[in-house]
Amino acid sequence: MTNNDILRRIRYAFDFKDSTMIKIFALADFEASEEQVSSWLKKEEDEAFLNMRAKELAAFLNGFISFKRGKRDGPQPKLEDHLNNNMVFQKLRIALNLQADDIAAIFELADFSLSNHELSAFFRKPSHKNYRECKDQVLRNFLLGIQRQQRPNQSDVEA
Repeated sequence: MTNNDILRRIRYAFDFKDSTMIKIFALADFEASEEQVSSWLKKEEDEAFLNMRAKELAAFLNGFISFKRGKRDGPQPKLEDHLNNNMVFQKLRIALNLQADDIAAIFELADFSLSNHELSAFFRKPSHKNYRECKDQVLRNFLLGIQRQQRPNQSDVEA
């Protein structure tokens, strides 16, 4: 999944307006213009499409954590120059304050199942022997489950 896909799916799932998106970026001390946000949300075929870098998605996800849980005191976390699916999954888990049972229920909404052992492997350090890389399919199903949880009366639209 691309950074733009992830941003689009989160925006759709939570029904965020552009102004809310800009506020979320600002919570991570990152300045994003309405034009940038709009370009990041466009499809790749669109002339105005702008490829979102990892640092920009990290800013959004860090801001999303602050948006959902409150801004923490002191300096904001350093923005990562590289994000993988495990890091995105972890940031979403933190933002939404999800436990293993909550995540399992979200996956169930997407008709996808994982054992608790498989799930915990995604949140381990990469150096841990039981660490497992989160594939696009897993993250895509997690985001679909969130969408179905947040917008239960909406049809499944590719965001």
